[in-house]
Amino acid sequence: VKPKKCIKKVSVCVCVCVYMCLIPCSFLAVDLSLVRFITTELTRGYFLEHNEAKYTERRERVYTCLRIPKELEKLMTFGFFLCLDAFLYVFTLLPLRVILALLRLLTLPCCGLSGSRLLQPAQVCDVLKGFIMVLCYSMMSYVDYAMMYHLIRGQSVIKLYIIYNMLEVADRLFSSFGQDILDALYWTATEPKEKKRAHIGVIPHFLMAVLYVFLHAILIMVQATTLNVAFNSHNKSLLTIMMSNNFVEIKGSVFKKFEKNNLFQMSNSDIKERFTNYILLLIVCLRNMEQFSWNPDHLWVLFPDVVMVIASEVAVDVVKHAFITKFNDISADVYGEYRASLAFDLVSSRQKNAYTDYSDSVSRRMGFIPLPLALLLIRVVTSSVKIQGSLSFMCVLLFYLGMITLKVLNSIVLLGTSCVFVKEAKMEEKLFDPPPSVVSSQPTADKGGIPLASDNPPPANMAETSVPTIPKSDSDTFLTTPDEDDDKIINANTGLEGDGLEHRTPKKDLLEIDRFTICGNRID
Repeated sequence: VKPKKCIKKVSVCVCVCVYMCLIPCSFLAVDLSLVRFITTELTRGYFLEHNEAKYTERRERVYTCLRIPKELEKLMTFGFFLCLDAFLYVFTLLPLRVILALLRLLTLPCCGLSGSRLLQPAQVCDVLKGFIMVLCYSMMSYVDYAMMYHLIRGQSVIKLYIIYNMLEVADRLFSSFGQDILDALYWTATEPKEKKRAHIGVIPHFLMAVLYVFLHAILIMVQATTLNVAFNSHNKSLLTIMMSNNFVEIKGSVFKKFEKNNLFQMSNSDIKERFTNYILLLIVCLRNMEQFSWNPDHLWVLFPDVVMVIASEVAVDVVKHAFITKFNDISADVYGEYRASLAFDLVSSRQKNAYTDYSDSVSRRMGFIPLPLALLLIRVVTSSVKIQGSLSFMCVLLFYLGMITLKVLNSIVLLGTSCVFVKEAKMEEKLFDPPPSVVSSQPTADKGGIPLASDNPPPANMAETSVPTIPKSDSDTFLTTPDEDDDKIINANTGLEGDGLEHRTPKKDLLEIDRFTICGNRID
């Protein structure tokens, strides 16, 4: 019995020893695998050049965001001086042109009627603008600015914030419809007499235009008064809230799909908004300086708030455009093409066969209508500055001559710069083409698009279809080329291949799109 018990004890001891020997080996294996994993993680390599295209694209996006402030400010500066040229035109050359047109009417009985028109179409438009300004100014003289200021000042901060937002929306709506009203008046007054009269007449159009300019000027006055109240508030809370409203614009724009044409419209709108804000700040400074008897020390009190408002506007525009170009893969070079398009409008309006005035062209392109804003500035200046004595009249005359000098110099510099931009964009050939409306108005058949027979055949260089035949430069092709993904989707949905794409409506050229043809976030 004893030997058996000894054997069992020995076997148990052997098993325990073997087990105890295996445990360190297992731990050693675990340690070896963990060390190997850590070593692999520390020495693991990879090669970025295996995905070179992806990383190059990411780097270009960073470079694009860094270039946006410079390119955007170039466009904004050029657009600012374009708006300034159209704005100074109302104060300087428009009165002189109106006087020349009226002198022609007065001297016409003495000189005799040499032509078929009493006045040229441009002179008729100038006279209408002059009459609109005179009538609206006489109506604005009955508006009490001081009473409006105290009425707005008595409202709460939240109410003023809501009012300011409503005024911004109303200003955009007025701008979108106002130039159409003025264009309807100009065309009704200058339309050839042999054409069928299918309108309500010149006088109703004129009254409608006067009502529009007056209401728009009142709206801008309320907007300037609200901004003035924000400047004069003790804790600056309203001014802070109004500035923070600009950053809400980033949220409403950045996360939407934009194409190059849509970005062009947004850029024009930002130019108009920035110029209008500068004029509003000028009006606020004039009203405050009047209240403090033109003490120059008070100007330094307003200076920090003015700089803060301008800086916030610039920062919001830069951030908004930087992220829009990033999310939509738009190059920063597109702002140079936008500059060339605005320059083309200026150069084409200086030609002998121009079909629009440049101030109206700026209004259609940017939505900037100078008449209401100029009317309000005249109202504020005449109520703030008292003119008494011959010395005051001499100062006013010298100031007017200085404005004419500034307008002429600005126009000369802008025209030279615009010619350079047009030449760099290779758009000179478009200057000698007829307007798109003239080309598209050629008579065509209802279905086949074949020109109808006429006594005067169209020139050989014009297209035989109703589609405008303005030659496209490389920049316009870049701006109006549809996306490849969109072409694939259209082909898949319609089953069109090859020649089927010819039935699609071609995208509009950049020069044919004005500010108010946008529908949604895409222009087709």
